[in-house]
Amino acid sequence: MEALFVFFVIFAEHHVMRFKGSKVQRFKSSRDQKIKNMAKVKSFEDLLIWQMAREINRQIYTYTRRENFRYDTRFVQQIRAAAGSIMDNIAEGFERTGNKEFRNFLYISKGSCGEVRSQLVRAFDAGYLTKEEYDYIYIETKKLGASIMKFIVALQDSEYKGAKYASEDLEPLNH
Repeated sequence: MEALFVFFVIFAEHHVMRFKGSKVQRFKSSRDQKIKNMAKVKSFEDLLIWQMAREINRQIYTYTRRENFRYDTRFVQQIRAAAGSIMDNIAEGFERTGNKEFRNFLYISKGSCGEVRSQLVRAFDAGYLTKEEYDYIYIETKKLGASIMKFIVALQDSEYKGAKYASEDLEPLNH
């Protein structure tokens, strides 16, 4: 999926750039060269944003297994569900194989990042997290939300519609 390759090029540079005029051609040539050197994304597990979401989910499970936290069962269920939703929506959107659908699921994932951050504040206020734990995981969810947004922008700017539209994306053969 070309859009995914473009994302990795853009994400690796830590910003999304918009080009006009001749700069577009230079970017495309540079991008194409970088794409040739990159491994293809074959599954959602290859996506950096999914890997980041997985790590956040692991950390949330570690925190919620603690003696004081685990007895607040409703809260534990809420924060675990929100953390799981981040990675699950990235996966589901990727599997839909359409650029627009994928973006919709990424927006949901980004929203779940906000939900987790809000719940982290509640957990800290309740004394379930230390200041260091709270700061670490809060910052990680902020980074992930920003990365998801960069990915959304990269997909939005891409001409690639998705694998399910592949026949429309192909140019006719000249015989």
